[in-house]
Amino acid sequence: MRELKLFSLDAGAALAGRVAAALGLPLAAHEERDFVDGEHKLRPLDDVEGADVYLVQSLYSDVDSSVDDKLVRLLFFIGALRDAGAARVSAVAPYLCYARKDRRTKLHDPLSSRYLAGLFEAVGCDCAVTLDVHNLAAFENAFRIRTLHLPAQPLFVDFAARQLQGDHNPLVVASPDVGGVKRAEAFRQALGERLGRECGRAFVEKYRSGGELSGGTLVGEVRGATVLIVDDLIAGGSTIERAVVALQRGGAARILALASHGQFCGEALARLAQLPLEAVAVTNSLPQRADGPLQVVDCAGLLAEAIRRLHECGPATRLSV
Repeated sequence: MRELKLFSLDAGAALAGRVAAALGLPLAAHEERDFVDGEHKLRPLDDVEGADVYLVQSLYSDVDSSVDDKLVRLLFFIGALRDAGAARVSAVAPYLCYARKDRRTKLHDPLSSRYLAGLFEAVGCDCAVTLDVHNLAAFENAFRIRTLHLPAQPLFVDFAARQLQGDHNPLVVASPDVGGVKRAEAFRQALGERLGRECGRAFVEKYRSGGELSGGTLVGEVRGATVLIVDDLIAGGSTIERAVVALQRGGAARILALASHGQFCGEALARLAQLPLEAVAVTNSLPQRADGPLQVVDCAGLLAEAIRRLHECGPATRLSV
């Protein structure tokens, strides 16, 4: 069996370190240099010839670097690993950038998710692994290399089961928009099986045009219920805020929000802290600092298990169910 090597860019070292610990491996060494003109160089310092290499890095913007900077570094490093003789290189990007622009809604719209896939393929990436991508069908259809999609649902079912101990209210799982109904329904069924209880369903209508949100009608009965809002991403927080207001007006007794990825752009987290939310739970696919109602669910174990199964040639695809 080829040797397993685990790398991370500097920006992803915290999460990658947790993944490495779960695998019982050290992070492989690399050099990452920035030049005065803004360009950079990355190269592996560990020998990777003939190795099965996994590069762990979410792709997002922060105060230190843009999403495009992280993406270019990742692509260049994949190319460097292939040039250094790696037998296989897999990109493990728990948060995958440009995944939300996956279809044309206006004339001449780009298909950014497809262009991203082409870049991964061009530098020699063999497999792309991600966590709760925005549109699963678009993700799978965009790539011509192997993909592995990991749902965070089992992690949130465990989290919700702990939060709901001793709760005797009716339970409802809600989607903050129509587009997320299938995701919420899958979670509702899994949570019901775990708790051995019946869970109701609800959703809030939402329309977006030119960056402006409208709608807000609640569909479903939530009076006196404990409601779990399930979404894939919290960015500006407006979608969750609109859903919480609708649920509160509907008479919900407790409201918790669960989202796989927490971007919390601008003042999003501060705005959510002002809402009647008992908890806002996200994974650490993006760097987080637990504060106020925010609770962080660790996804490192799930990523480590996916890497282990890919390295051992299966059964990795069972994690995507």
